[in-house]
Amino acid sequence: MSDSEAPASPHADPRTVVVRTPDFPAGFLWGAATSAFQIEGAWDQDGKGESIWDRFCHTPGKVLDGDVGDVACDHYHRWRDDLDLMASMGLKAYRFSVAWSRVLPSGTGSVNGAGLDFYERLVDGLLERGIEPCPTLYHWDLPQALEDRGGWLARDTAKAMGDFAEVMARRLGTRVRRWMTINEGVNAADRGYGTGKFAPGLKLPRRDVLQARHHVMLAHGHGARALRDVLGRDHVQVGFVHDPWPTLPATPDAADVALARETFVRGASWWHDPVWRGRYPEAEWLAMGPDVPEVLPGEMELIGDRPDFMGLNLYSAQRISARQNDGKPWLRPQAHRTDFGWYVEPEIGYWIPKFCADEWNPPAIFITENGCAWETGGLHDSWRTAYHRQFLTALAQACDEGVPVHGYFAWSLMDNFEWADGFSKRFGLVHVDFATQERTVKDSGHWYSRVARENRIWDLGQGEALG
Repeated sequence: MSDSEAPASPHADPRTVVVRTPDFPAGFLWGAATSAFQIEGAWDQDGKGESIWDRFCHTPGKVLDGDVGDVACDHYHRWRDDLDLMASMGLKAYRFSVAWSRVLPSGTGSVNGAGLDFYERLVDGLLERGIEPCPTLYHWDLPQALEDRGGWLARDTAKAMGDFAEVMARRLGTRVRRWMTINEGVNAADRGYGTGKFAPGLKLPRRDVLQARHHVMLAHGHGARALRDVLGRDHVQVGFVHDPWPTLPATPDAADVALARETFVRGASWWHDPVWRGRYPEAEWLAMGPDVPEVLPGEMELIGDRPDFMGLNLYSAQRISARQNDGKPWLRPQAHRTDFGWYVEPEIGYWIPKFCADEWNPPAIFITENGCAWETGGLHDSWRTAYHRQFLTALAQACDEGVPVHGYFAWSLMDNFEWADGFSKRFGLVHVDFATQERTVKDSGHWYSRVARENRIWDLGQGEALG
């Protein structure tokens, strides 16, 4: 992408999307999301093995302020209270991840019964409260033992993902209907093995990074097949979650929309084409020259077994116009920016599901993450409420036009450990005092609770506007 900024069209306003109805389709799934390493803590308890993020955090200079995830939100011990909190908020679903090293401390081989018991209790507790469990198998916390044997540079890691998926499927069975395999493979590969900003913190040549990408995709294939083999295709839905870099049209003009779609699809195809079409995009493949990853016979067929749904993590976006900035994308200077410096562009809720539906034709789309890091307002976080409201306003229009969006998971249920930025950024609908572990629902959480209960944007047009 281009980080250059250019004057945006005066028409490039996130409020140009007008919703004809604030209601969402019947049965729309309202939830919130977290990941294991960011909230669980108990990093070395009850037989859990070390993960690459445990090692990364314990290496000086890797995480802001020397923060570690050893305790995080202490969810491992406080899960019952956290589930009660979700139920009190009216959530219908909870997307969480499974700590691979809590279940298989060495990545393969002997199963840690205490780890499996934890996730079984969690799933049963959710079901007892009327909340659908939606687990993600891999959210970046690879067992360190697997990293020591090559990590995502090794094909055996992808095969191990299939064994991990089989263990989870056999224990949880049909109590879990919707599974996600990989969360944001690009961050696991590119940041973990390219820039070194994420665990395991390596800075390797481009060829190695691309091979790691392929093995992550292969892990999805092994994981999806294991889930379907154990549970049966009629009893399980398997999804793949990606965080594409969205490109939006600067205006509703047809030329701008076409260029935005083309630019977005070109950037997202490396991750979407393999699972939906069984191949890597030809143009990008040819452009890689000698750096293309090794792909063995049968691997693309395994990867390309079409998921049951597409998971989209959407946060920020760039703009593009056929008539401005020489047709190159820019970041809209008048847009609000979050504490991460991410540009607030709520129209991603309309355009990106629409582009994805048109290009890859998934049977269902879930917004598996969407949210913002803002300290502004503390518990009275009107900007976060506005962010979610405007995104959901755009998403409602996509639904109204027939885009098959079936659910939305706010990121995040609670403030948590934000990877290399430690505890410095807060995304939660629920505030966490990390010294006392006290949870307090923010104004945004109360607002979202009512949306989830009523299946509609109940205060459309009121409050802050982030144009």
